Amino acid sequence: MQPVLSIQNISKSYKPIQALKNVSFDVPEGSVFGILGPNGSGKTTMLGTILDVLKADAGSYQWFGGMNAADARKQIGAILETPNFYPYLSAIDNLEVAAAIKQNKLDDKLDVLKKVDLLARKDSKFQTYSLGMKQRLAIASALLGKPKVLIFDEPTNGLDPAGIAEIRELIKQLHSEGYTIIMASHLLDEVEKVCTHVAILKKGELLLTGPVTEVLLSKDTIEVKAADISALQQVLQNMPGIKEAKLLSDSLVLVCDDVVTSTAVNQYCISKGIILSHLAMKKKSLETKFMELTN
Repeated sequence: MQPVLSIQNISKSYKPIQALKNVSFDVPEGSVFGILGPNGSGKTTMLGTILDVLKADAGSYQWFGGMNAADARKQIGAILETPNFYPYLSAIDNLEVAAAIKQNKLDDKLDVLKKVDLLARKDSKFQTYSLGMKQRLAIASALLGKPKVLIFDEPTNGLDPAGIAEIRELIKQLHSEGYTIIMASHLLDEVEKVCTHVAILKKGELLLTGPVTEVLLSKDTIEVKAADISALQQVLQNMPGIKEAKLLSDSLVLVCDDVVTSTAVNQYCISKGIILSHLAMKKKSLETKFMELTN
């Protein structure tokens, strides 16, 4: 299947800072694609570039297999900054203004308000909305004109836990309706919970990209102890399937192939004349994996 967006070797600098360095990835159609990285990693610069707000110094990108920029832009709804509406206007009137700016001829204001669960508050002034409601109205504005792709920059930024949960559920709902969604975030938890694919950036460089289940796959480790820790390390370094036996204080942490079990480790040690005093599986969190990638 042809990608919705293909990025080839994009570079961008704000002298002397290199914001993006030769970044390439594809966004599959129908995906929720997270651009993940700490602050300053180049996420917003990337979104600005693919929306033609910023000009890349080198490289190129292609929407919908090579559609011209003007036609492609009509198929994209985006939120790049904090929602910016007129505080004394109602939700429906603010969408009227947004539709006029977009030159949107579709009368779909009520439809998009229904999608974001704001239809009952359509006549309320924007200034009476909570932060979560304001963000949902911004998403409604991005939905005007029935785009194929939605682009969100840090969509849950500044929201309380309830607001974050609302936006996450809305993104999942829009995905189920067939939208392709591209979102930048510095929050691993957000990407893990809503995205199908991810590109991880650090200081403008692409570290990894692919399906979330592959890129953020975390390996379990096995922790062991014995009276003679040096002898234990010597024995386990030669056990088939163990990639690494790291000495950590008074214990060994084993990085293993998937086929290696704690039972197999115990039996191997017994066969070599070593009795383990401690044996435990350690779950490696996604947060640990992310920190290892970006630190």
